[in-house]
Amino acid sequence: MNYAVIGTGYWGTNHVRVAAELLAEGEIDSLVLCDIDEPRVAEMADNYGVEYATEYTRLSDLGVDAAVVASPSPTHRTVATDLLRAGVDVLVEKPLALTSEAAWDIVEAADECDRTLGVGHIFRYHPALRDLKRRIDRGELGEIIYLSTNRYAFRAPRPETGVLYSLAVHDVDIYGYLLDDRPTDIHCQLDSTVRDGVAETATLTLSYGETTGVINESWNVPVFGKRRDLTVVGSERSAYVDYLEDTTVELYDATMVHENGDFRARSEGKTVHEAPQTEPLRAEVEEFVAACRERRCPEASGRVGARTVELLEDAERSAERGQVVTPDGLLQD
Repeated sequence: MNYAVIGTGYWGTNHVRVAAELLAEGEIDSLVLCDIDEPRVAEMADNYGVEYATEYTRLSDLGVDAAVVASPSPTHRTVATDLLRAGVDVLVEKPLALTSEAAWDIVEAADECDRTLGVGHIFRYHPALRDLKRRIDRGELGEIIYLSTNRYAFRAPRPETGVLYSLAVHDVDIYGYLLDDRPTDIHCQLDSTVRDGVAETATLTLSYGETTGVINESWNVPVFGKRRDLTVVGSERSAYVDYLEDTTVELYDATMVHENGDFRARSEGKTVHEAPQTEPLRAEVEEFVAACRERRCPEASGRVGARTVELLEDAERSAERGQVVTPDGLLQD
């Protein structure tokens, strides 16, 4: 397999490193880097001893079979659809696109050209989260009642996209992944006090029937340092994952019991479980490469990415109206 990484900025650099590891191990046959910033991409290509290009349209001429699109989000539709129509399998970094129309255009291009399309929803490959998913599916937590996520930092908002498409995109997908479901109702509040029109804080409440999920995202919280965590409350047990601790899942054996006509809280402490250590990005790329070879969709498929973008648009619609909304995708089903 001849492989390419398009975009060698902050996150693209990580993709380059993983691709170079796969090349060294013989998992891919060749690697080409691509970026419009020639001095940067030329230096990086020289460091890894691989080819480079400054125009992604040249990649099919170079015999590339599969490519990662890690270029800025506004370019995703054009770059991905051009590559797919040139016969290249594509892994697009999240978000798949900045509008659902653009996202579904990419999915349709993959379908029409019979190409493999994946989306970089990396937390599906987070060791602790995958362990928690298995426990939920086995019923260890009982019925899921409540989920809560916090992603906090203190930094200047990005000028291109706010926290909804930069951070909440992760958690909207994570909730769908853990619950195997889509929300029936969404309420969202967006706050923009630093850059006009760029939300640095987002608060979302998602309803999944009897289950409620709350998502808190902000670049404007100086209290915690960098905080990334998830709490899942079940009828039998609860779980806590600190995303900055890749492998640790805390399980709390606690529930409400009904005795002698009254309720009391029963808590029997917590147990800490360690999942096998894997690098999420490496696992994501390996799964994409395997999907390309086997001519199938990866776990985080194009449709998964497009539906996540739809839900982000629904959240924006809720914030604009100041009310709870029913997801458009659910109405169309």
